[in-house]
Amino acid sequence: MTERKPIEYWLSDMDGVLVHEGHPIPGAEEFITRLSRSGTPFLVLTNNSIYTPRDLSARLASMGLAVPAASIWTSALATAQFLSDQRPEGSAYVIGEAGLTTALHEAGYILTDIDPDYVVLGETRTYSFSQITRAVRLIEGGARFIATNPDPIGPSTEGSLPACGAVAAMITRATGVDPYFVGKPNPLMMRTALNRVGGHSECTAMIGDRMDTDVVAGVEAGLETILVLSGVTSKEEIDRFPFRPSHVVPSIADVLPMLGERSGAPAAVDPPA
Repeated sequence: MTERKPIEYWLSDMDGVLVHEGHPIPGAEEFITRLSRSGTPFLVLTNNSIYTPRDLSARLASMGLAVPAASIWTSALATAQFLSDQRPEGSAYVIGEAGLTTALHEAGYILTDIDPDYVVLGETRTYSFSQITRAVRLIEGGARFIATNPDPIGPSTEGSLPACGAVAAMITRATGVDPYFVGKPNPLMMRTALNRVGGHSECTAMIGDRMDTDVVAGVEAGLETILVLSGVTSKEEIDRFPFRPSHVVPSIADVLPMLGERSGAPAAVDPPA
């Protein structure tokens, strides 16, 4: 691996890294506490566009993780910023919940189903066939198609649920129009997060539990990447990908020795040769 600068900024995925099934992962509380006490800039990233940062901050607090809303970056916020940059004070037909609609409102967007500039698809607990039908017709009429993230399924206590990527595929099949996905693995989300903390790729690390979203987005954005094995990707699956994380560790607890030190300090599980 190329020698890198000391890590001064931290980006971390949420589910599978800091929390799992409504419980904090051992080491997560100390990780957040040490970053906060030292004043080290950090962001918790999530592709979930359902909740506002304030909502997520409260949910994390209920698990003992004190993450301020300002330190949470969602695909909804990244989408709102992207649209505001592309077409300021535009209009959008939105399929999603408060996390997405609030972000777009705050970015100065008008939410309408009358000749919108964009159709924006996010996560929702109950996808409506009538809303999907309206989205199809608006896209056929010339609206540009944006989706917050490509995740095809989401978790629930009963099992997998169709998520944004799966519904986007249905709309694409009906219209022949592919969406532009803003969330991970699009490195755009990483770059907007970097701008948010005022960081630089050469001295920023991304911690994630998925090779196909967190790690590839970090690699493409030029970040130091740390894969934790406490979530989706197993050690055996790593070598199936054409890219490699900078470090592989069992969990967030094994990242603690890296705080304030040169990267490479933890007792890492080396990626397969």
